[in-house]
Amino acid sequence: MVCVVTDKCRKCKRCVDVCPMGAFHEGEDQMVINPDDCLGCGVCATECPTEAIKHEEEASDEEINFNKEQADKCPKA
Repeated sequence: MVCVVTDKCRKCKRCVDVCPMGAFHEGEDQMVINPDDCLGCGVCATECPTEAIKHEEEASDEEINFNKEQADKCPKA
């Protein structure tokens, strides 16, 4: 189970600083998580001030697919 960034993200990047796997990528409007790199530890979710990160099981298919697609297109944070 991986973590997913939702559209509540405001690019504060607190999540990036605590991610042990460096799974974050920086999109134009928000951060996204590469599911291939994420351990699903949830450390990033506890740091997010806007509660924009949730576990995959709580996310919509649209949110999951958005993170996968954007992680492939966007540079690592």
